[in-house]
Amino acid sequence: MRFIKFSRHAKRRIRLYRIPESVITDIINEEDFLAGHHEIVKDIKGFVLPVKAVFEVCDDSVTVITAYLLKRKKV
Repeated sequence: MRFIKFSRHAKRRIRLYRIPESVITDIINEEDFLAGHHEIVKDIKGFVLPVKAVFEVCDDSVTVITAYLLKRKKV
């Protein structure tokens, strides 16, 4: 498990879309990501639309840049 930090922008988006921080941390902790920039889109139970999270992985820490609901479903 890595240390996960939320940027100010991410905190605002999460609050706006009423996404619990635990949902984002669960998405990130499900897989083992290499260092670098990552985007992940996932259907989450309880949400009508998919959740997109953009984050940066550095050594033992993860910085969530933004997270929001997509405007339409994935095709």
